[in-house]
Amino acid sequence: MYKNTIVKIPGETYVNGLTTSNLGRPELAKALEQHKAYIRALEKCGTKVTVLPDNIEFPDSTFVEDTAVLTSKFAVISNPGALSRNGEIHDMEPVIKSFYETIYYIKAPGTLDGGDILQIEEHFYIGVSARTNLEGARQLKQIFEFEGYKATIIHLEKFFHLKTGIAYLGDQTIVVAGEFIDHPDFKSYKKIIVPREEEYAANCVRVNDFVIIPAGNPVTNQKINEAGYQTIELEMSEFRKLDGGLSCLSLRF
Repeated sequence: MYKNTIVKIPGETYVNGLTTSNLGRPELAKALEQHKAYIRALEKCGTKVTVLPDNIEFPDSTFVEDTAVLTSKFAVISNPGALSRNGEIHDMEPVIKSFYETIYYIKAPGTLDGGDILQIEEHFYIGVSARTNLEGARQLKQIFEFEGYKATIIHLEKFFHLKTGIAYLGDQTIVVAGEFIDHPDFKSYKKIIVPREEEYAANCVRVNDFVIIPAGNPVTNQKINEAGYQTIELEMSEFRKLDGGLSCLSLRF
C-alpha cells in the first residue's frame, strides 16, 4: 500500500533533456498538462502527493525515480549515471530526510539510477544498464541483504532501464516485454506479455487499487483488465520523447 508519492514539475529547460529516441523535441506546455494529469491519477489512487518545484539547472529532474530507492523501512540516495543528472540528488535529499530516518548512499565509483530497481515483495532486482554500473548494483545489493531482503543483479541487453521492460502488479504477476519475456530470473512469475508494438506499455505502475498505463496500448490494457486490475490510462508522449516512462515520474512509498 502506497501512502505517499513525490513528484517534481518539469522546468523550462525540460525540452533540453537527455534522450536516445528520435521522437522529436518535447512540447513544454503539453508536458506540463500531462504531468498535472499524472498527479491527479496518483491522488485518485489514494496517495498524498508531494509536489516539488522545478529546477531549470537540471532538465531531466522531473524523472525523480532515478534519484532514490525507497522501501518501507529505509531509503537509498542513488548516484545517477548521467553526469548532467548527478546533482539532482541534492534537491531530493532533504525531502527524503523528511520522511526517513535511515538513509544509505550509493558512492562513487558506483552509479545507480532508481529506474533500474524493481521490487517484487521481499525481493529486489537490480539492473546493470548504461546508467547503473556493476559497482553501484553491488553496493545496493549489499544494502538490501544487510536489511534482510533478497537481491538479484540483472544485466540488461537492450532496455534503457530495468523497469523499461518489466513491472510488478502484485499477486506474483508481472508485465513483461522484450528480453524479459523468457528471462530465467523471472520464470516463476505469472506473466502478462506485452506485444512488441506496445513495448512502451511495459513501464506501467501499480498504485494501490489501480494500474496506471500509458494511453494508446489497447492490447496490454485489455490483458491487465482481464487479469483483474482496474487501469488508468495517461497520455505520455512528451515524456516518452526523453526516454521517460510512468514509473520515472514519481517516488512511491
